[in-house]
Amino acid sequence: MQVAELLIDPSVLWANWDQIGQPLAFIDLDRCPEDVDIPVLPPVPLIGLGEDYHPLAARLDAIVEPPVSAELLIRQIMANPNAAAIMVQLLRGTEGLPPDRALVHESMCYGLLQGSDEHAQWMAAQTEQDAPEMGPGTVHVDLKGDILHVVLDRPEARNAIDRVMRDALFEAFSLAAIDPEIRAIKLRATGTSFSMGADLGEFGTTRDPATAHLIRSYSLPAVPLARRPEILDVHVQGPCVGSGLEIAAFAGRMTASAKAWFQLPELSMGIIPGAGGCVSVPRRIGRQRAALMILSGKRINALTALSWGLIDAIEDQPPADDGGADQTGG
Repeated sequence: MQVAELLIDPSVLWANWDQIGQPLAFIDLDRCPEDVDIPVLPPVPLIGLGEDYHPLAARLDAIVEPPVSAELLIRQIMANPNAAAIMVQLLRGTEGLPPDRALVHESMCYGLLQGSDEHAQWMAAQTEQDAPEMGPGTVHVDLKGDILHVVLDRPEARNAIDRVMRDALFEAFSLAAIDPEIRAIKLRATGTSFSMGADLGEFGTTRDPATAHLIRSYSLPAVPLARRPEILDVHVQGPCVGSGLEIAAFAGRMTASAKAWFQLPELSMGIIPGAGGCVSVPRRIGRQRAALMILSGKRINALTALSWGLIDAIEDQPPADDGGADQTGG
């Protein structure tokens, strides 16, 4: 479908939605009367085109802006409309909630989508790769004085986070949550990648969505981290993807190398970010730009991340193994 086919008159939006039945809709803010209102949002992504100073703009799920295009949003949402609809409803419903409560809602929505046809189709399309066997990852945790140093160390897998690493992060963040003497957590990574996200080889190991939700309730690193996110200090080099970004975005301060890039690709898998990203990312860049990242799956570079507020500064620090400056392409 084309953008023109998905444009809708907001003045009659709610009354006619059941007849329209679209998986998304656009509103042209530049041509929209300023006194129009939408009493109840439709259950699918409602996206604005044009300038965001219109009074209606803040009500929408996203406003199209570079590097995300309307055409990319259409392709992505059409491919997984149920995941897209649930994601925007989640962001609407959790805006302003305390992080601990918002994480519960995120986990339940993630579990719902784990049992969906869209995710099942993605799982079925995955094939065995002729890739070298990689051992479990390591997270180095070292308390020096009042600073907890945490280092992701699985460079051969570009620091993809497996279950061993997830559990180690949970323990480290739990320690910081209960020990008021710890005044900072410095999260770093070895190699040329911060993290490519969750280890895809472990997807689908828990098939029951309710059981998976309960497991996340007591093992998700974001749960203890959300109790003291302001003490987290993160530096990102190279790719920062999926759960790696979801954890990092809780930080009170996050810096990145000039060649770092950021991505939330979960919608293409028929799911949403489920490691805390539907909570952490909106709190850094706002609900609408978070929706843009999730709905589009688009990579954003360090300059865009800085202008959006996803990171606080661009600094070319060496990676945690002191192997030299970041050499990763973006």
